[in-house]
Amino acid sequence: MPRMTNLERVMTTLNLKEPDYVPTMEIIIDKKVRDAIKPGISIEDFVEYMDLDAACYYDWQYDRYEPVDKETGLIRDKFGIMKKWTTEVDPMPIEANIKSEKDLANYVPPDPSQDKAPWKYEPIERAVRRFKGKRAVVATVVDVFYVVNEMLGMANHLMDMIRNPALIDRLNEIVLNYNLGFIRNCIKIGVDIIWVTGDFAGNSGPLASPKHMERFAIQPLKAQVDECKKHGIPCLKHTDGNIWAIFDQLVGTGIAGIHPIDPGAGMDIGDAKARYGSRVCLMGNIDCGTLLTMGTEEEVRRAVKECIRKAGKGGGLVCMSSNSIHSGVPARNYVAMLKAIREYGKYPLSL
Repeated sequence: MPRMTNLERVMTTLNLKEPDYVPTMEIIIDKKVRDAIKPGISIEDFVEYMDLDAACYYDWQYDRYEPVDKETGLIRDKFGIMKKWTTEVDPMPIEANIKSEKDLANYVPPDPSQDKAPWKYEPIERAVRRFKGKRAVVATVVDVFYVVNEMLGMANHLMDMIRNPALIDRLNEIVLNYNLGFIRNCIKIGVDIIWVTGDFAGNSGPLASPKHMERFAIQPLKAQVDECKKHGIPCLKHTDGNIWAIFDQLVGTGIAGIHPIDPGAGMDIGDAKARYGSRVCLMGNIDCGTLLTMGTEEEVRRAVKECIRKAGKGGGLVCMSSNSIHSGVPARNYVAMLKAIREYGKYPLSL
């Protein structure tokens, strides 16, 4: 098979066909890991240096935040949620901002317009100029369900599905309108793929019943997928956790790929391949918890080999971490993972 461009490799895989190699990408590669491999390197240069198949731009990483207390690192995000900086890319939510319908009465939603937040789109524009037609350019957006969960706080979010569903519907609409505007802007700029992030499940299963997930999580996700499809752009979904109970619902939205088939939540990628591999691309599922953080390079190589053996046949597999390459991942293990993907992931597979 002739060697494909990185973009061709990704798109062939998302179309559930065999490329030349199993592709790889990451939502986030922490700067500490990048610097350990090549100090001071930009994300664009790193993508090229490591020959990754896609350049991914994580929504929250390129936001601007309203400072609340510089000493403690308290900030407000664009939706008004109180958060705090940590050592990781994501600030952690500290306090919900919608505690009652009174709070919503005077709420001013964020504006995704490029003229209102040109800085948010600059990294994506830069990536399109550099990689268009060569590597996949991926813009991520945080899912409606996840944002509303932080706006209300998890306990109130889950209880309001029963006691005040109209409130959630109103918040869903606010966040969905923002996301659709952001998605349209990214597509106009020239991205190849939209990736919707944000968890729907924990280790024991979905965060709510399948019935409530359908209304409050799946339907907003489908609206985002439909917007992408309208423009001929594939849409991916990230959710950690055990998603077996809602896997059919997720696939039913029309997503092109699902990440990460979470091994820490008992998700076996071989089972997912057997049940859903003809309908959706599977992405993951190299454990970034214990394995990539504390395992040996040889253990990482074995996990990559097993992942490709279980799910690579016929295409439809993007081999990558089970969440992100966070700051706790030793650079040597990330490099070992990439080398193993290229070694074991050459089609036709011989595993």
